[in-house]
Amino acid sequence: MPLPPARFLVVLDADSTLIRNEVIELIADEAGRGPEVAAATEAAMRGEVDFATSLRSRVEALQGVPVAAFARVLSRIEPTPGVRELVDAVHARGGRVGVVSGGFHEILDTVAPDLGVDVWRANRLATAGEALSGVVDGPIVDAEGKARALGEWAAEADVPLSRTIAIGDGANDLLMMAAAGLGVAFNAKPAVRAQADVVVGPVDLREVISVLP
Repeated sequence: MPLPPARFLVVLDADSTLIRNEVIELIADEAGRGPEVAAATEAAMRGEVDFATSLRSRVEALQGVPVAAFARVLSRIEPTPGVRELVDAVHARGGRVGVVSGGFHEILDTVAPDLGVDVWRANRLATAGEALSGVVDGPIVDAEGKARALGEWAAEADVPLSRTIAIGDGANDLLMMAAAGLGVAFNAKPAVRAQADVVVGPVDLREVISVLP
């Protein structure tokens, strides 16, 4: 369903932005491979390896994790301080909030609506029986996919790109941040801070409210 018109659009990354966690690491903990996957995630966020290639290898490490483990993963999710206040401020000003993630719908489908997010997009994990099969189901949401989501949501809400704000922390957020009217580096890697229009240091999303139109 198309979004109704909005004054502006704010799009956030999910892991380490909307929430404090890296969801793939929490799922990997269920397979006893948390540290290994965490190291690979860090390299991908610094832009040292191709994101899609890295994601496929990290998801492969999740093979065999029971789908029932998602409940434990959800119980460990920590929303980033200030996220609800930011979402409320966007809505109060007639804006819309989107989240686009290299993470997974299986978690975001619960977390995003609970935080008041209007629209979201992420990867999906394929299953075999009642366990993860170790592959991504469908096209991977990578840097290009994030930028594409921002553009599509802006068009659907009749918002010019000049009135969009993209907030992220990793290398796969850079294209989205470049496409937006304002790119905000939040709790970000050095390469992301260097290319952002605005850098937010404190891990508190209320700091972003001051740049809302």
